[in-house]
Amino acid sequence: MPRIIFYILLVVVALTLVPAGLIYKSMHSRKDSGRIQVVYDMDQQYKNKAQTTNAFFADGVAMRKHPEGTVARGRLYIDDAFAKGFEGDTVFVENIPVPVNMDLLNRGQDRFDIFCATCHGLSGNGNGPVHVRAASLGEGTWTPPTDLTSQTVVDRPVGHIYNTIKNGIRNMPAYGPQIDPEDRWAIVAYVRALQLSRNATIDDVPEADRAALQKQGQEGSEIGSE
Repeated sequence: MPRIIFYILLVVVALTLVPAGLIYKSMHSRKDSGRIQVVYDMDQQYKNKAQTTNAFFADGVAMRKHPEGTVARGRLYIDDAFAKGFEGDTVFVENIPVPVNMDLLNRGQDRFDIFCATCHGLSGNGNGPVHVRAASLGEGTWTPPTDLTSQTVVDRPVGHIYNTIKNGIRNMPAYGPQIDPEDRWAIVAYVRALQLSRNATIDDVPEADRAALQKQGQEGSEIGSE
């Protein structure tokens, strides 16, 4: 091959690299103009910048006021006792700030069975299916759920239990995003009912019903001893 042809081919090969180099430079260098777009999609849209005018609106102001009655996210509930479980900033509320009735307890049981029973168990004593499965694996990294009927939890203010549901505690995640404040208090009320049922004494039974209950207990003891 003549030397001149070799040099011509070498120059042609070098020139073929120029477009690739220009493309690379365009993609990796700063420039004042935007990149070429064949399909704009939603990359560039008409918008109003802050503190500018807009003749579309009667008052000529681009920044619109919030509609009347608008509430910022997380500020729907002004009562901290109800929304946060606190009196002030650091003191947990001692009493459930909503009327406690059967409707509330039934709702609390329904939400408890959905969100809480998987770990804490239907009885609240920490023997839910997730715990049973984790314990059977024996990996040594599982933290057992708290027994909600234990004296430790019984002694906690209701605001503490509410805060635990909302924000989580230790390895337990926060359920605030899934459970609204009304249902959190319903669960708290149901947990208190579970605690009462597990730790009740004869003194908690109305006097009119104590005799019948004691009679049933005696009959059960006699049957068990036969």
